[in-house]
Amino acid sequence: MQMIHNTLIQSPLNYTGGKYKLLSQLLLQFPCGIDTFVDLFCGGCNVGINVSAQKVIFNDNKNYLYNLYKTFLTYNKNDILLSVHEIIEKYGFSDTSKNGYAYYGADSSKGLGCFNRKPFIQLRSDFNKKPHDKYYYMMLFVLTVFSFNNQIRFNAKGEFTTPVGKRDFNDKMKMKLSAFIDRLQASNYYFDCKDFSYFETNELTHNSLVYCDPPYLITCATYNEQGGWDENHEYSLLKWLDFLNSKNIRFALSNVLVSKGKTNKILMEWARKYHIVKLSFNYSNSNYHQRSKISDTQEVLIINY
Repeated sequence: MQMIHNTLIQSPLNYTGGKYKLLSQLLLQFPCGIDTFVDLFCGGCNVGINVSAQKVIFNDNKNYLYNLYKTFLTYNKNDILLSVHEIIEKYGFSDTSKNGYAYYGADSSKGLGCFNRKPFIQLRSDFNKKPHDKYYYMMLFVLTVFSFNNQIRFNAKGEFTTPVGKRDFNDKMKMKLSAFIDRLQASNYYFDCKDFSYFETNELTHNSLVYCDPPYLITCATYNEQGGWDENHEYSLLKWLDFLNSKNIRFALSNVLVSKGKTNKILMEWARKYHIVKLSFNYSNSNYHQRSKISDTQEVLIINY
């Protein structure tokens, strides 16, 4: 099994379905000696950024993620941090790393939403009219920092719609971004932006590993909205994974077999021919009512090795 990085780092994007809390379990299930690791539905990149491999390819079909990560990969880190601070100052957001909560008439429990609502709405409006250049993606990152639960959400028109959140670009967030950029720029990382069914597999070998963390068919999330993941997508992905298996290419699929009383019968039937590893998710940060609703969720990793 795979050696884990001495220091696990967390993505600066709080992306829906992120696997940071499951990393210690996931990485132990991955094989050693990976030549190419493919994070096929990379999202926040929490898995791929922490895997030991000769080469890591991050893929996601969302163009805004691809371009944001390419910005982190190719531009000088100090320039990126400077751009972030310039946007924060220009729009008049809070900066608790300098001034603390009391300076803004707030405390950590209630958060900074009241203070930041007006600059957030203005930045969101300007962003939705902005051409897609480097500064556009810096604006996008700042929006995620100040948005509700740091989430990225676009409507059918391509407009950013997430409301303002409680936090700002505090020291913890700065450390996440800095560590993420450092690791990206110091290692052999690549990005692609394709639907999974069009991902090129010719250069993959039996020493490669394709990790899939697709939208879950039986759970509700923003990535299932606007005609998102459905049974046709599910069947298509499972057929594609069978194709990898026929080529002797290793894969690992994150998913849930059961959640909130629902069963993914399609996945359960298909998974019988492979190995199913049950994972234990830590819900300690959820309140009692949330835990009671998700206590029957069965997180699994399905592997063909």
